[in-house]
Amino acid sequence: MPKPAASTAALLPKLWHRPFPHPPFLPRALSSFSPLLATHPAPRRRSLLSPSSPLSAAAAVEVPTATAYPVYGRLLPCPLQDDPPRIEHLVAREDEVAADFISRSLDLPPLYVADLIKFGAVYYALVAPQPPPYAAPEHVRIFREVTEPSVLRRRASIKGKTVREAQKTFRVTDPNQHLEAGTYLRVHVHPKRFPRCYEIDWKSRVIAVSDDYVVLDKPAATSVGGATDNIKESCAVFTSHALGLETSLMTTHQIDNCSEGCVVLSKTKEFCSVFHGLIREKKVKKLYLALTTAPVSAGIITHYMRPVNRAPRIVSEDHIGGWYLCQMEILDCMKVPWPSSLIRKVYNVNDCGWPQQEAAYECKINLLTGKTHQIRAQLAAIGTPIVGDSAYMTAAMAVMANPSINPFGRERLSYNSEEEKEAAVEAWIASHGKEPKSVIGLQASEISWDYEGERHSYMAGVPWWRQDSVESDLV
Repeated sequence: MPKPAASTAALLPKLWHRPFPHPPFLPRALSSFSPLLATHPAPRRRSLLSPSSPLSAAAAVEVPTATAYPVYGRLLPCPLQDDPPRIEHLVAREDEVAADFISRSLDLPPLYVADLIKFGAVYYALVAPQPPPYAAPEHVRIFREVTEPSVLRRRASIKGKTVREAQKTFRVTDPNQHLEAGTYLRVHVHPKRFPRCYEIDWKSRVIAVSDDYVVLDKPAATSVGGATDNIKESCAVFTSHALGLETSLMTTHQIDNCSEGCVVLSKTKEFCSVFHGLIREKKVKKLYLALTTAPVSAGIITHYMRPVNRAPRIVSEDHIGGWYLCQMEILDCMKVPWPSSLIRKVYNVNDCGWPQQEAAYECKINLLTGKTHQIRAQLAAIGTPIVGDSAYMTAAMAVMANPSINPFGRERLSYNSEEEKEAAVEAWIASHGKEPKSVIGLQASEISWDYEGERHSYMAGVPWWRQDSVESDLV
């Protein structure tokens, strides 16, 4: 994360943030001087500084608050490209209204703030979390002031709660939500967007509808249940609208945004609980189709996954204490034509620098353990990455060029110290690419389970790489 920058107003806006570039219609104030405890008659705005300029008090020039907000076009229609990530951290120094406080503190148009709240991109906690190690000294001081036991004891909202309980975050759901003095806010100014949602005929993707659930053939480049900062552009929301449901469908399990195929969405909390129980008891069977660059032998493939909850997921053939067991069974592998340039263009497939081949290989996989990115990471680890998978295909190419680059591979080097090994791990992580923004050769092709004496079994449609025509639903 980037280094911190200081706040700009007496009401304790930005505790810390990372300086990302941002578009001209979303200005923000930056200054290294922060008179946080001073009293001002009215909030003032500061002139913008270049992202590359050093932040100094001398560089900040105050201008009147009368300056109008720039023209603002709302969060819709959805842009084709995401803005650079930007997350801001705020603490109210006195009682406030959420939208007003955010708009004033971050210099954002009020309508934009209201839309961010609607998208689920604003979170609050009664007490601010511990500042990160790179936080400026004044930010650490502020944190200590607002979490001083004598201060917390005077706050009625946290009576009976531990500090840890009071630091739990929740979404702000109403722009007019009251903020008690000392309330912490996290604002995702540039939420992750899913333009594909607006291109899909969602009714045509519905496989089955029952009293308890809906089975969807999820399109790639969409999120099953939304992102941390965007709960509106999701399969659950758009399928609910397409079916005319009064209550939004709920997620029961996930598949990657870049994958397509069977997803079960629940109509009720009761079925959600039932399905989660079936998954825990390993009574839900999931079969996948993966389009790989080379053939894969039938049988069970076993790896162990590093217990770090972020991409890329690192796996090892050797057992390492505390790492998660990952197993999948290759049921079948057949040779198929490599997707044509026209099909790849229609589905926006990233070639990742991998040369076009005469043939690819379609593997039918029984997923025995369900870890995030498991199939993708395991197939790449054995040298047969999934077509279009920019995150793991690049790592497989790096190993082909230099087999010893993988510190958990068969040809790994010996390291003289933990520091040397850690450096090798970081280099290995860096060899992975970015998460795909479009489709990869992976489909959740079948899902089935038994419940109360009934068999439930569903199949997805033909995967994109086997489409008879190149007509897509991007209309």
